[in-house]
Amino acid sequence: MAPRRAEPSILLGPILYFRGEQRDRWWLSALFVLDGDVEPDDLRVDGVTLPVPPRHLMVWRRRQVWRFDFAVPRGMRDTDVTYGFPDGPRWNVIVPGRHSFPRLAILYGSGMSGDADPDTNAPTALWPDLISRHAADRYHLLVQAGGQIDGDAVMSASAQARGLLTDASRRLGPALPGVAEELMTAGFDRMLRVWSGAAVASALASIPSVMMWDGADLGRLLAGAWSGREEGDSTSRSLRPLLMAVRRQVQLFQTGSVADSPPDCLWGSACGTLAQGFVLGEAGLLALDLWTDRNSRRLLSERDWSLLSDWLDRFAGCRHLILVSGGPLLSPAAALLDRLGSAIPARMRNRLEGRLGDRLSSAGRHADWERMLRTLGDFSRRSGCRIAIASRGLADGAGARGVLRGGGLEMWQLYAPAFTATGRPAGRRSRLAELLAIRPDHPLPAYRFEMAPFAENGRRLLRGAGWIACSFDAKGQLHARWCLPGDGGRYTQAI
Repeated sequence: MAPRRAEPSILLGPILYFRGEQRDRWWLSALFVLDGDVEPDDLRVDGVTLPVPPRHLMVWRRRQVWRFDFAVPRGMRDTDVTYGFPDGPRWNVIVPGRHSFPRLAILYGSGMSGDADPDTNAPTALWPDLISRHAADRYHLLVQAGGQIDGDAVMSASAQARGLLTDASRRLGPALPGVAEELMTAGFDRMLRVWSGAAVASALASIPSVMMWDGADLGRLLAGAWSGREEGDSTSRSLRPLLMAVRRQVQLFQTGSVADSPPDCLWGSACGTLAQGFVLGEAGLLALDLWTDRNSRRLLSERDWSLLSDWLDRFAGCRHLILVSGGPLLSPAAALLDRLGSAIPARMRNRLEGRLGDRLSSAGRHADWERMLRTLGDFSRRSGCRIAIASRGLADGAGARGVLRGGGLEMWQLYAPAFTATGRPAGRRSRLAELLAIRPDHPLPAYRFEMAPFAENGRRLLRGAGWIACSFDAKGQLHARWCLPGDGGRYTQAI
C-alpha cells in the first residue's frame, strides 16, 4: 500500500539546485529532509502546469530525503516564480529571461560557521548580508566553491574516524567496521544543524546553488592523509571508506543526488567524479572535482584528463568560462617557492606553503598543475573563450585578483573572501601573502602572473568576510565585484 500523503514535517529545506538551461526552460531541483515516513504532497510551481511529484532519495535514521525536479518556462525578462505545497509553505526564486546573462554570487566557506554565537567572537556566516544584497542584485545562481561543511567538526564528532587518522599504525590494516556509517551520521547531523537557520534557509530556498567540495569539507586530517598518499599506498584501503562517506554526504547535500541516479549536470558521474558543468548561452560554468583522484603526485587521473578535454570543448561557443577550482590554481610566488626547492629545509618550505593556503602547484603535483594551466590556456586560445578561475581566498581567507598573461593568453584568477567573519585581526599569513603578491611571478616560461592593487585602498588583498558577485554587460564583458559588508561593493574588475 502506498504511503499516505500529508503536510510534510520539514527538518531541512527546500535547498534549490541548478540543473541547467534547456531551450526556454530553467531546470531546478528542490531537496527536503522530512521527519518520519509520510510522503509529501506534490509541489506546485508557478508556470508549471502539472503538479511536481516527489522522488525519494534515501532514508537515514528515520529522516527521509525527497527531491522535486521541475523546469520553469522562461519569459523575455526575469520572472519571480513561487513554488511550494498546497496549503503549506511557499518560496520564491528568480528565473532569468531567455536572453538574460546570469548573475552569480560566488562564495567559499559557507558552512564553516558551525555553532556561531553572535555575542562572542565565534565565526558568523554572512547569510543575512547575502539575502539583503540579493534583494537588490537578484542573483540567479549561488556558486559555492567549497567549505559548505566544517570537515574538522564532523571528524571530531566521529571517534572512530578521528582515531584512524591520528594513529598511523591503524591505517595499515583494513577499514574499521562501521566507521563510514558513523562519519556519515556526524555529517548528516551537522548539515541539518548548520543549514536550518533562518537566514541560510532563506538563501538556499531562493537562490539555486551549484556546489563543489574542497579540502575544508573533508577536514584537515582526512584531506592531508588522502592528498598526501602515494600511488598504490596501502593506507588508502582504510582511508577510502572515509572519503566515500564524505563523498556520499557531499553528493546528497551539495548536488542533491545519490550515486545510482546522478543529474545530467554531473558530467563525469559515470567515471566517479563529481564535476559539474553548465552552458548558459554565451557563458559557461565548470566546477571541477580535484579531490576524488588526488594524491601526492597528481590532481587528476588520466581518465579525468581525457574527460576534461571533452568538457572544455562544450564551451567552445562561449565568450566566458568561469572555472571553479576550490583551491587557487594561481597563487603569488608559486614560481619562487618552486625555485627554492631543496635550497631550504622541507619544514620551512611546508610552513611557507601552509601560510599561503592549499597550493595546487605544490611539490609533487607541479607537473599536473602545469598541465592544467596549459590545457586551459590552449583551449582559451583555440576557442576565443576567456577563462576566469574562481577559488577560495588567500592566506586567512582574503579576497584578491590576479592575471596570467603570455602567448596571447589572458586568464584571471578571482579569490573569494571567506564567507565567515571570524572577528580576528589579520594574521601573519595575510601579511606574508601581501608581501609576496607585490612582485610579479613567472610560473611558466614566457608567462607572467601579477596581482594589481585595488585603486580604492592600494592593497592587493581584501581582508574581511564577503563573496564575489559576477554579472555580464550588454557587450559580453564579465564584471566581478567583491562584496564585503559595509563597503558598498567598490572593489571591481572587468574581464
